[in-house]
Amino acid sequence: MSSPPEPSGLDHGFLRSGPVRLHYVSMGKGPLMLFLHGFPDFWYGWRHQLAEFAKDHRVVAIDMRGYNDSDKPAGREAYAMPNLIGDVGAVIDELGDGGKAILVGHDWGGVVAWTFAETHPERLEKLVIINIPHPAVMAKAITRPPQLFRSWYMYMFQLPVIPEFMLTRNHGELMESVFRGGAVNREAFNDTDLAAYRDAICKPGVATATMNYYRNLFANTGRSWGQIKVPTVMIWGLEDRALGPALLEGNDAYVGDLTIHRVPGAGHFPHQEKPHMVNALIRDFIGPSQP
Repeated sequence: MSSPPEPSGLDHGFLRSGPVRLHYVSMGKGPLMLFLHGFPDFWYGWRHQLAEFAKDHRVVAIDMRGYNDSDKPAGREAYAMPNLIGDVGAVIDELGDGGKAILVGHDWGGVVAWTFAETHPERLEKLVIINIPHPAVMAKAITRPPQLFRSWYMYMFQLPVIPEFMLTRNHGELMESVFRGGAVNREAFNDTDLAAYRDAICKPGVATATMNYYRNLFANTGRSWGQIKVPTVMIWGLEDRALGPALLEGNDAYVGDLTIHRVPGAGHFPHQEKPHMVNALIRDFIGPSQP
């Protein structure tokens, strides 16, 4: 295995969230801006954002528990939502210098970000969500067409053993289909990127950990949601094969201050396919960089 290429000035570190050790990368100085990746990613998915926002923030991208170099606790219960939002709180406590954070989440990281914003709004300055609807919107959508058919994999991931085999077979060759195969701009993921993703998913324990997020999915539905009071922007790649743009509808019922931006010509990972556009949208939302 080889290390993926990194932005210049990137530092690696570890911190504790209870018994779990989380790996993170960081750069820059200033208020905390925390990035949470989704499935089947790791901190590397934010490589195009780190240098831009390190101009005036301390940017931190973690490996979510179970991923890459973070601990991989055994058992599905270790990946229940209270533990995931507890990890976010631990990072802010350790690295936030006593202030509020800007929280950025994609996919599963976005689910955690939505939940943290609802439960701990006092810890956040702003919220950025990429290609994942509010959990209440998602809970309704996956029970009926057309999202029911798009979400077939979420049901398949409930099976034992088989999903792990699929993810790691031939040293993670499925990662090419997930990233490059789902992209409009396939050149957004070069061979070095895919090698990094294949190496990461094949580290011992990672495949099962990633499935445990999904194996808790239906335990997290059915709860009542209060309105999120944190200013929020949603950024959505319109060519997402797994999560259709219809999922943008209805989110405003759960967010008091919501802005939505659609990114044409990008799939599920718009921050990697069209990083300049996504970075500009985030920058407009959080404010201009400070000299």
